[in-house]
Amino acid sequence: MTQRLRPLDGLRVLDLSRAVSGPLAGRILSDLGADVVRAELPGTDVTQAFGKVTRGRSGLYSQVNAGKRSIVLDLHQPADVARLLDLAAACDVLVENFRPGVLARFGAGWAAVSAVNPRLVMLSVSGFGQDGDDAGRAAYAPVIHAEAGLIGRQADITGDPPADIAFAVADALAGLHGTIAILAALRLRDRTGTGQHIDLSMLEAMLATDDYTHYSIDEHPVRSARGEVWPAPGGPILVSADRRYLWRQLKTCFGVADPDPGAPLEPKLRARARVMAAWFAGHQDRDALKRDLDAARLAWADIRHAGDVLAAPSVAGRGAVVEVTDGDGEKRSVVRMPYRFSDAASGPVRGVPEAGEHTEDVLRDWTGAD
Repeated sequence: MTQRLRPLDGLRVLDLSRAVSGPLAGRILSDLGADVVRAELPGTDVTQAFGKVTRGRSGLYSQVNAGKRSIVLDLHQPADVARLLDLAAACDVLVENFRPGVLARFGAGWAAVSAVNPRLVMLSVSGFGQDGDDAGRAAYAPVIHAEAGLIGRQADITGDPPADIAFAVADALAGLHGTIAILAALRLRDRTGTGQHIDLSMLEAMLATDDYTHYSIDEHPVRSARGEVWPAPGGPILVSADRRYLWRQLKTCFGVADPDPGAPLEPKLRARARVMAAWFAGHQDRDALKRDLDAARLAWADIRHAGDVLAAPSVAGRGAVVEVTDGDGEKRSVVRMPYRFSDAASGPVRGVPEAGEHTEDVLRDWTGAD
């Protein structure tokens, strides 16, 4: 049986990044077939602090680095800077998320790497961009969530004190947009023969993707488009519909009616909320409720927690979680990237690397060094 090709077979990527945004971009490219080499730098990667640690590699570290190969570089050592330049000369893409100017101070900034490889595409992820007043600021996802207005908006909508969300969405969006930019730059290189330096701001990635940014542009009052949770047999259920649409569907499909049609608007809305809550809770069982919601063309969701997310049929039934084997024989599970092609393969080709596990192999494969 012929093995299916991967879309990015033959592409070489050197990943100098840490934390989540840059490593996620590298992980995506790796699942798509690129040979992604993670350069382990001195110091502990923050991702090692999150999740179960198995043989020195945490859950989060495993998720963003599965499928990659690993070498060790210490950029404080001139010999390793020279080695980095040799690797840059041999690869197609370099990913980094140092603060702006740091890599240049080591002698390995864009000017240096593009000089040894004019076809190189380099992605530089930073909190606020490579220039400007805030360029030098440290930025992790919560910082960007605050600066982009996400935390403030949540507080305004809920009335609760400002608090961060339990998802590094700024990192995820930067990684996704960074990957798109890399692929676009490679397509352009095919036409021009010349690489690109991509300056990707996490803050700009958030603003460009946030479906609420237009309210700020237009100075218009925010209308929340969040799902709403209702009491239900077997536990609360979420319905993705604003109350006006929900009320109209329940009224049309099930004859739900105002208890006091002549009441002023605000009391009437409060009464409708009570009626809708009673309609949800009054079902004999959860399956009956779901059938009614489907009949009314209302999108619903079970409120899942960490322990049962992977049990959902749409997750377990589609093989979204795959088992990989590390170089030391340790088996672990990671989420595969969600790309499914009609006639191409994707997913991690190996497990989670140990620091420096592939140094000799990479140097031999990429540079011919013994």
